[in-house]
Formats: sequence, structure tokens, C-alpha cells
Amino acid sequence: MMFRIPNHKPLTALEQLLMNYVWANPGCTAEACREGVANDRALKDSTIRTVLRKLEEKGYATHSVVGRTYVYRPADSKRNAAVEAARQLIERFCNGSVEDFVVGLVDNQVVDARELQRLAERISARKEGRGRA
Repeated sequence: MMFRIPNHKPLTALEQLLMNYVWANPGCTAEACREGVANDRALKDSTIRTVLRKLEEKGYATHSVVGRTYVYRPADSKRNAAVEAARQLIERFCNGSVEDFVVGLVDNQVVDARELQRLAERISARKEGRGRA
């Protein structure tokens, strides 16, 4: 079962690269990570292990030991990590205002009006679904 650790520290580009691999390949080893990201970035084994340890310290990954091998898994889903990152952006840059955040996304053409309408419809449908349950 996944668990949430609020207020993760942001990921560096290298940590993001490895974490994307771990999310896509839960139960992977450090060697599998190194091979999996080799096309994007050639890294030494020691670098991979250091980054994986940092991901654990930041609360993004966990490991278990199988024999003498560390096996890495995400501590939470990619979606929940994205939600936490968005929450941090809202707090840091918009003084906690979700409205300011969303308006900024629209104003800067990250989200267009049609997409915003689709999102509103999905939110409405979810609220109606909860009301009946």
C-alpha cells in the first residue's frame, strides 16, 4: 500500500530522471536503474546509488533487501507526488490561493479555456458521484 509523506523536498533533474524510472519499474535494482536511464544519461554505479539514497531521504523511494540486493519502490504514486509539488507551488508562489494558481495557468496558456471547462465537468461529475454514494 502506498503512503504519503507531505512536503517532499523538490527533485533535482537527475533525481527526477531516476524517480521516473522507479515509478515506471517498481521493484528495480540500482543496476536496472543505471541501465534504464543509460540512453538519457550515462552514470556510474556509485552515482546511481547516491541518488537513490537521496530519493529515500526525501521520501520519494523506499527499498527492501533481497539477498544482498537493494530493491527500490516508489514511496507514493507519481500522481500524488505531482499533487504535493503543485501544493508547494501554490503555497510558495500564490500565498495558498488555488484560484491565483489556476488563473496563472490560464493566463500563461498552460491550460486553455476548453481544457478548463473539461476539468470543471470532471470535478462536477465526481462531486455528484460522491453525493450519491
